[in-house]
Amino acid sequence: MDQPAVTPQASSWTPTWRDLDLGAASWSPRPVNPDPRGAVGLKLLLLVLALSGLAAAYTWATLRWSYSEGERAGYVQKLSRRGWICKTWEGELAMVTMPGAIPEKFYFSVPSEAVADRINRSMGKRVALQYQQHVGVPTSCFGDTEYFVSGLVVVE
Repeated sequence: MDQPAVTPQASSWTPTWRDLDLGAASWSPRPVNPDPRGAVGLKLLLLVLALSGLAAAYTWATLRWSYSEGERAGYVQKLSRRGWICKTWEGELAMVTMPGAIPEKFYFSVPSEAVADRINRSMGKRVALQYQQHVGVPTSCFGDTEYFVSGLVVVE
């Protein structure tokens, strides 16, 4: 049996967006955030934590690896523990090449209490300071200079 062919009938009515019943539970292209300040606060907190983590990693890297290592010989002129909040041992070494010449000063920091005690006991003697140079340390809480003394040898 043959079915009669269905032909589309022309209609004068065309639906518009106003005719659609979306209802309250319909899909929305933009999700509704009940607390937009909470989301902004969380994003701000995550940004601050990420920046703090990067700063801590950079500080750790500058203190972990040294740019150069070496020794400087001379007479320790001054060693003092100073700072408002972060107390560090800071000193200066007078490097004299020959008697009567103007000494060149080498400014250094001492991170270790034991090394600072050894330097204090050898004041007035000719010493060779073993140091590491740490370039780019972001704060003076670890030392005012980039030269960190790790040991000393009394020369005289």
